[in-house]
Amino acid sequence: LVAAYLIGIRILPNEFKLMVEKVRLTEKSLGQNNYPMTEKMIKSKEHSRSIYAAKNIKKGELFNKNNISLRYLLELSYNGTNFHGWQRQPNAKSVQQTLEESFSLIFDEKISLVGAGRTDAGVHAKYFCAHFDYNKKIRNKKNLLFKLNSYLGEDIVIRNIHEVSEFFHARFDAISRSYEYFLTISKDPFLNNLSYNLKKELDFSKMNLAAMSLYKYTNFKCFSKSNTDVKTFECNITNAKWVNENGVWVFKISANRFLRNMVRAIVGTLIEIGLNKYDIQHIEKVIKSKNRQNAGYSVPAHGLYLTNIIYPALNINE
Repeated sequence: LVAAYLIGIRILPNEFKLMVEKVRLTEKSLGQNNYPMTEKMIKSKEHSRSIYAAKNIKKGELFNKNNISLRYLLELSYNGTNFHGWQRQPNAKSVQQTLEESFSLIFDEKISLVGAGRTDAGVHAKYFCAHFDYNKKIRNKKNLLFKLNSYLGEDIVIRNIHEVSEFFHARFDAISRSYEYFLTISKDPFLNNLSYNLKKELDFSKMNLAAMSLYKYTNFKCFSKSNTDVKTFECNITNAKWVNENGVWVFKISANRFLRNMVRAIVGTLIEIGLNKYDIQHIEKVIKSKNRQNAGYSVPAHGLYLTNIIYPALNINE
């Protein structure tokens, strides 16, 4: 009932009464005085998260706990060079499609994955999370990981699989995400397609001073890809700085969420400041304008890595 109400399935009055009556009969047969899902709770927005636990339950089985699929968290890494991003594409190879095909083959049933976000074409992930539902308990995890990684090839590796709460959601439960952008000034053959080789001298001290302005604002429409369908441009940035790691400059940034193309646009804007095309205050003028045309260019995707995703009090059912 809760799932049907929340996902917008139309229920006629007579059908609703019949379904509620079934709940009461179940309540009576189980000897329970307070069945958890009542008419009052169906109308409560507080139970909106239950949609994720009920999406794959067949009609008529909503309250049969034995029929609820187990939910699993997937931890993985991938080199995005040969993929058109995470999300499944109609005419292009994606990480999601590659994984779903592998899981479906090994599990001998259709498996759908929900990712923690959507990386663009060519973007890499040192750490990525996704969840999927499966109606059986995975007992030999080590053997399953071996089979999956053997089948997936060299561009993707599955680090771990955990059984989690049926209410866990890889995308909506994440409270923080971190990215790193790798930039080299001199030529390095070992970082081809893995970093952006600019071949120009930059003032990184000036770039770091400009990056500090990102903490003052939350609306980053100016760094979002044009004509995007997001409902809000609000993001809370908690870390933004350039560091030198063994001769490679790395821009590290963390926030509760990111807009599409946001990190690459920020890096491009900071580079233009580092090249002394603009002063440090330029970035604040760009942010206040809320206009993508005022921000810097979008740096190449192959230098960008998703490096961390944080979930609050994740309950692992091992």
